Amino acid sequence: MHGVPTEVDVTLHEVTAETVRMICKLEVRPEQRSYVADNGRSIAEAHFEPRAWFRAVYAGETPVGFAMLHEDLEKAEYFLWRFMIAGEHQGKGYGKRALDLVVEHVRELPGARELVSSYVPGDEGPWGFYRSYGFVETGEVEEGERVIRLEF
Repeated sequence: MHGVPTEVDVTLHEVTAETVRMICKLEVRPEQRSYVADNGRSIAEAHFEPRAWFRAVYAGETPVGFAMLHEDLEKAEYFLWRFMIAGEHQGKGYGKRALDLVVEHVRELPGARELVSSYVPGDEGPWGFYRSYGFVETGEVEEGERVIRLEF
């Protein structure tokens, strides 16, 4: 059919020396910038946190986003630390499919019963996306961010 987009395969890839610049250039829409750290900062922080796990999100051969977890295997606590889809790639289903892959990864970790995250409240913030995915608010607030949970 003409004009109907085909299903693009969404995958997670390690960030390498060859791809790090492309991943760092990905940005959310300007009105969303106060809701998530840029990818360069996230990658730098991950290199100093031994429990960080991070991946670039690809749609086909194109990098479209970034995901980062804090994995505490000893406590079986898993936190979605950063998650973003670049502004020009939002609204195409890539975020949901990438989060499916992240959740699939977490479910395979020792003792995983939930994925916790947090978000900055606001009109252009990510709460609508997370709520539609199945996250619920815990009622907790940490450093001005609302804590959310996805139970398995």
